[in-house]
Parts: sequence; structure tokens; C-alpha cells
Amino acid sequence: MVPRYLSPSLLLAGALVLSGCARAAGTVTADTGKVVVVCGATEEWCAAMTSAFTAATGIKSEFVRLSSGETLARIQAGKSDPEFDVWHGGPADGYAAAAGHGLLEKYVSPNAAVIPGRYKAGDGSWTGVYVGVLGFCANTKVLAEKRLKAPESWQSLLDPALKQDVGMAHPSTSGTAYTTLWTQVALHGGNVDQALAYMKRLHPNVLQYSKSGVAPAQQVARGEVGVGVVFSHDCVATMEQGFPDLRVTFPAEGTGYEVGGVALIKGAHDPVSAKKYIDWALTPAAQEIGPSVRSYQVPTNPRAKRSDKSADLAALKLIDYDSTAAGEHKLELTRRFDSEVAKAPRS
Repeated sequence: MVPRYLSPSLLLAGALVLSGCARAAGTVTADTGKVVVVCGATEEWCAAMTSAFTAATGIKSEFVRLSSGETLARIQAGKSDPEFDVWHGGPADGYAAAAGHGLLEKYVSPNAAVIPGRYKAGDGSWTGVYVGVLGFCANTKVLAEKRLKAPESWQSLLDPALKQDVGMAHPSTSGTAYTTLWTQVALHGGNVDQALAYMKRLHPNVLQYSKSGVAPAQQVARGEVGVGVVFSHDCVATMEQGFPDLRVTFPAEGTGYEVGGVALIKGAHDPVSAKKYIDWALTPAAQEIGPSVRSYQVPTNPRAKRSDKSADLAALKLIDYDSTAAGEHKLELTRRFDSEVAKAPRS
């Protein structure tokens, strides 16, 4: 069974033994013609992006796929001798937290000029490459057996009929789950205590807190839970894998979103290749790769074509999601969630 919670302190302690290969310690170079990427999107998207970059530039590339919390912990643990050159994919609040700890090198790519200001850091510490909207992934067949409809509000998730029937990740490890947590902060007028009070009320309905933000969509597809709190594009991708009973809905009160970022890691062993990778990641060609591997995030480059399977941002009620503020409060808020919510007994 997946653990019901994961302590943030354990993440940092175990950062150096997480899965995936990376550069050997002690290697100091300037221009090796190779870039090592820590990637926060799906395995398929990470593979497609690094492969396409190599094909386009001739620069070798490799990636390690980690969730947002794991990435932050691993970069922090290896800051004296970084394993990675670039961080690509995953919500920008993680990047903001990393920048606050001095783990990122500021770099303003010439290709960042066309990216809207709301999708990039003003100081150049990160730039957005896609937008993903938080929503609900419902298994209509499972819910119908309980005479329930797909939820269309945050309040409906609190229905006692959904006891242990909601899938959600842990915000210490998952950028998706932290987006959920910060969304509640925003919906409660910035009041952290009220946001955590909502999460405490939701707690009895959560089956378990998974490590990955994509996992709840898979739980829903297998019928283990009736509803998952996920980025909508992950539900659409899961649906296409042969699960026609899935349905995406969005909360009427308003929902949060991620700005998936790309950034240069401070002390990168090959900053030359890393900057070329960032330049390329901001191009329309790079941002149009996602749909070929069922990644339907919205491109940040306005010149890139948007898939008709991507969320229509203009048609949704989105909250004012402040990635910088979310990043600044990430450590404190995830610690409180872990101690006050995830470890609480289930009534």
C-alpha cells in the first residue's frame, strides 16, 4: 500500500537515493555538449522533449523524471555539486521556492520576450512553458453506483458519501497537490488557517495521499476511487488510454492552475548547453510536442498551436494564482499540512 503521508523531512534525507541516473559528482565542465535535465512532467513528455532537443540541436541530453517536491529536495541536497543543468516541467511555485533558496541561476532567454508576463518570473529565475488547469477527474460508472454525480464544486468533495473515495497526492512531493493546497489559500482570501480547515474536512474522504500528482487519475481509472483531484490534462490523457467512463469537471468557486517552468540550475556543469535547451523549450516547435504524447497542457508561447483537447482558459473561472507567494510559503505550508492534516485520524 502507498503510504498515507510523506514527511517533508524524509524527502530531504532521502534526496540523494531517489531513482534515476544523473551526472556523477565531482565533474566540473563548461561546455560538454550535453545537458542533464530534471523533468517534472510525464515520463513520455520528458523523453519526447529531450529527444527532440537533441535532434534539433545535436546536443546530447538525458533526463531524470521527478515530482516537484522530490526535485526541490534533490537540488537542495546536491547544491554544492549539481547533478542537473536544467529543471523543466512542474509547477512554478516549486521554482519560486528554489529561487528563494538560491538554487537557480537567473537567465532571460531571447525567446522569453513573447511569453506573457504572468507566465514568467520578473527576475528571470524561471520562464513558463505550459499552463495546466486543476480540476476533478470522475469515474462516472463508480459514482453512478453510489447515485452520485461528478463533482462541480470544492464543497461537493466534502460529501460524506465520498468517504475514502477521493484520490489526491501529498503536497510535499506533488506539485499538483500543492497547487490544490494553495488554491484553497487563495479561495479563502489568503487565510492559511481556513484553507487547512477545508483540507481537514476533506481528509476523511481521501483514500490515501500518493506521491505523484498523476496517480489519482490512475486510481480513478481503475475504480479505486470515484474522484481524483488532478490537472485536467492528466485526466484527458488517462481517458485516452481506454477509460471512456472518465469525465473532467471544474469547481464552480474557481480553480487554480500551474505554470510549468524551465530554469537554469545554479552551478550547472554545462550552462552553455543548458541555456540552449531553455531557448529551445520556449519555441513554438518545442511547445507543440506535448499532444503527440498525450500531454495537453496549454502552450505559453502565443505562436504555438493549442490542441483542441487542451483546457480553454478563457471559458474557466480561474483564481489569481500567485506562484511567487505560493513558492515562498511552500515549506511552511507543506509542513503544516503534513502535521495537521495528513497525520490526523480519520473520523
